[in-house]
Amino acid sequence: MSRAFILLLDSFGLGALPDADKYGDLDANTFGHIAEWAAKEGKPMALPNLERLGLGAAGHKASGEWAPGFSQRDGFTGAWGIAREQSTGKDTQSGHWEIAGVPVLFDWGYFPKTVPSFPKELTDKLQELTGVPGWLANCHASGTTVINDFGDEHVASGKPILYTSADSVLQIAAHEEHFGLERLYAVCEAAYELVKPYNIGRVIARPFTGANGDYKRTSNRHDYAVPPVAPTLLDHVKDAGGDVFALGKISDIYAGQGVTRLIKGPDNMALFDRLLEVADEAGDKSLTFVNFVDFDMHFGHRRDVAGYANALHELDARLPEFMAKLKDGDLVVLTADHGCDPTAPGSDHTREHIPMIFFGPNVAPQELPVADTFSDIGATLAKHLGVKPLSNGIAQL
Repeated sequence: MSRAFILLLDSFGLGALPDADKYGDLDANTFGHIAEWAAKEGKPMALPNLERLGLGAAGHKASGEWAPGFSQRDGFTGAWGIAREQSTGKDTQSGHWEIAGVPVLFDWGYFPKTVPSFPKELTDKLQELTGVPGWLANCHASGTTVINDFGDEHVASGKPILYTSADSVLQIAAHEEHFGLERLYAVCEAAYELVKPYNIGRVIARPFTGANGDYKRTSNRHDYAVPPVAPTLLDHVKDAGGDVFALGKISDIYAGQGVTRLIKGPDNMALFDRLLEVADEAGDKSLTFVNFVDFDMHFGHRRDVAGYANALHELDARLPEFMAKLKDGDLVVLTADHGCDPTAPGSDHTREHIPMIFFGPNVAPQELPVADTFSDIGATLAKHLGVKPLSNGIAQL
């Protein structure tokens, strides 16, 4: 039996890429800076399962420095390495597509860091088409804070909350009960058509609930995304008759292409529960792809170093549960899609190396060469599953 699993820790970068200065990210190091913060707080990070797989060594390979608290120098149990991004951005779609064999070699459109961020002709036309009374925010913002900043006014006025980020994205947040979930989806569908001339990658519906300044997003998020410009690893697996399990926001990122089963979850630990269930039922030649979004959404963008560190500890503590379910012939890769250094200024992603750590019952521990593209990850899994080779990337195992 041959199965493949991608465990993607959203935004878990290991250190600045060689071209990071062009993005204002010269000193970025998501992993290293979290470890430094923890050490200064007198509570050094302890991620024993990830460290045994080679995380500390991969961090050193990326940044040239050993993260405080990570002392293991040999005897690793995984095939560990790092990958560099070939795509021109540092956004979610580019990272995910490139992992699956399709680097983004064109420039997405982005909305400026001005207030308002969106062109008046765009917002006016969207208002006309959807009948909403107007818009709130209309700026770059962290989605987990903007709903509390504007939630009360949204409920009172019926105006959706409109915002963007460093990604090529237009996001619309609205209250599930006061505004209506299906109505929010309809507004986003209209927006998706209107942003096509701007070359925007995604329109995201961001539903939330709550009251009186205390609002929380729900798991009913939906991305209206531009589909990949070429077949990805997901397509190749599906075309070969294998199941593709997409956990979390994976299906949205690939516009549903190549996905045979979509599985949602409200947070990292719920998604980990779903991962364990899929590990029990997934068959031969299957691909399971999970995005642990809390690292990015709740902690990276919000610059919550303590929260990010705690989330890493939670995931590390549960890894043995997943490892115990692996079968002979399974291959797992632990990786990321970009960085989001919580110690950096602002709230944007950071352009960093990503971990490329393979493990499984038949994986020989070894140091891997630096991958010049994230696509080496997908190429390795395609070879393992015996499906059509990807058009980009080199198999590392």
